[in-house]
Order: sequence, then C-alpha cells, then structure tokens
Amino acid sequence: MDRHHVGRLLAAVGASVLVLAVSGMVSADVFNMPAGQTNLTMVPVGDSGNAADTLVMSDGTHGYGSVSYAYSIGQYDVTAGQYTAFLNAVAKTDTYVLYDPLLANSFASCGISRSGSAGNYSYLATKNANFPVNWVSWASAARFCNWLQNGQPTGPEGNGTTETGSYNLNGATTDSVLMSVTRNAGAKWFIPSENEWYKAAYYKGGAANAGYWLYPTQSNSIPSNVLSVTGINNANYYTTVYTDPTNYLTAVGTFAASPSAYDTFDQGGDLWEWNDTVIGSARGLRGGSFHYASDAMQSAYRSHPTYGPTYDSSYYGFRVSEIPDGYQVPEPASLGLLVFGTCALLARRRFA
Repeated sequence: MDRHHVGRLLAAVGASVLVLAVSGMVSADVFNMPAGQTNLTMVPVGDSGNAADTLVMSDGTHGYGSVSYAYSIGQYDVTAGQYTAFLNAVAKTDTYVLYDPLLANSFASCGISRSGSAGNYSYLATKNANFPVNWVSWASAARFCNWLQNGQPTGPEGNGTTETGSYNLNGATTDSVLMSVTRNAGAKWFIPSENEWYKAAYYKGGAANAGYWLYPTQSNSIPSNVLSVTGINNANYYTTVYTDPTNYLTAVGTFAASPSAYDTFDQGGDLWEWNDTVIGSARGLRGGSFHYASDAMQSAYRSHPTYGPTYDSSYYGFRVSEIPDGYQVPEPASLGLLVFGTCALLARRRFA
C-alpha cells in the first residue's frame, strides 16, 4: 500500500474514532470483551478428510463427523455478554426479534435485560456475562453470524448488518422461509453443520481414522455432573439433582479439565446447541443441556425441536464456526475449491 492510501486509511480511522467519541458510542467487539468477560475464541479443527463415525444414531441414521476441510469452531458457546454486545449494536428497534423478554428473568435465563423503547432500546447482562446465552432461536443465531461476517457493524437490523452475509435472510421471520435458507458460498462465520459440530465434539483427532469418543469430554464413560474445575470428565447435566440448583447454567469453560480433543468446552451439557443441518421441518440440535440426562450428551443422541427455526428455549444456545483466512472448502454449487480472502477487521485467535 502506497503512502497516499495509507494516509487516506489513517484519516478514515481518525474520523471514525472522532464520530464515536462525539456520539458516546462504543464499537462492539466480541473478540475483545471487557475485563472479566470471556472473548469469542476460536480453536482449530484439523485432520481433514477424517473417517465418519460408524455409530448408529438414536434416529437410526449413521455416518456423521467426516469433514474434508480445515475449519475452526468456538471454544465456548456464545455468551450472554457477547450477545448483549450484538444486541446493543443492532437491536435498538429489534425488527426481527433478536431479544426474547424471557432472557431477563425466567427459568434458567442467562440474564439480559432491556430498557428504553423501540428505536432506543439498550441491553445489559444482569447475571453472569459468561453464562452461555439461551432463549436464542436458530434464526437469531444466523443473524449473529451475519453480523460477524459483516465486521460487527453498528446499525439497524437489515442488509449489511443481520440480513445478509453468511445467510441471505432478507427479513425472513417464518419457519417455512427460514427452513429454505442455506449457508452462502464464501461464508466465513456460520452456525456449524452437524458434521462440523460432531467432529469437534467427539473425534479423537490426530489421524484420518482415529475414531470417536461417546462423550465430548474425551471419554467413553458417563461424565460426573459435580461442579468441578479439576474433574477430568465432568459436565453440567441433570441426574437426580442439577449441577447448579441455583443458577442451572454454568459459565462457559467452567469444567476446565474436561475439554474435547480439539479443546472445546461444554459441547456436552449446559445448553443444547443449534447446528444448521435440516432435520425434517426443523434445524438440528446436539449436546444435551443442564435439564437433560447424560444420554443426551452421547454422540448417538440426535435431536431437533418440535418446532422450527424461530423457536427458542431456556435449554437452547449456540456456538459459531469459521473458515480461517486462506483455508479452502468445497464450493457448494460446483464442489470446486474456494479460497477465502482476508478479513483484517476482526481480531481473534488464529490457526497456528
């Protein structure tokens, strides 16, 4: 880049900073959260072309977990703090119902309050900002991914913020329309497919035919539901008692000694997690939750809600996936290879 272009870039940045300072706005950045709040951190999932699992699922299907390309996935679920930053950036009016009032104070809510009136809404994480966000539909998760794809802009829900990017949502609010939405070619940020989610949770890693664990804690034995940061096989799920009978949810990464082989946390328990695979008239869910028994965390347990992608619940959350700069995936239309360009605006953990 020559001096002329550098000068123009610095001038533009300076002008943006001045506008923000004058208006009192703070630009959202979920990769650099305030002190004490967990960043949106990505971990690499390699071993491209790994063999699929031969285990038969609860619905009689099989063959999950094979992914032919390298990608990354959220080390943790998207948190209440991160989702609050998203809401404050785009949902001053909340045209497409990104906020469910049950987030504020309901059974096991992660705790996000809303104040003000339409056009001037503001949001605040009122419990633990590191709880995984719940009461989020598949549609809202897709809009969060579009926001990441577009560089975390501040502005009304619409094209360039929540409606275009990784998914062409274009104001879709009905289950029938949302069920037809697919991930766009060239998407960098997206809800993981069932295979991407499954591999990150259960694959043993290290070779093309390494095999799979039954639980996403690198174990074939049922995890303990005791709240422990040192237990090597622990998760938040229900036995005869809740792991945390006061909060129900546990902060992301609480079970610090119980990661998957790719260093993800809480893919078993805490909250069911959306994937973007179509199952009947719904989108897929995996991993169980604080309210379900241990069998829901097993790799064989395949689930989807009774309702469609507009449905949310205190039991549902999500994590995101990414195709890092320079990595390749099969082109959906042609099965060719597409190399994705760089995106220097977003600071995050990169592949080594």
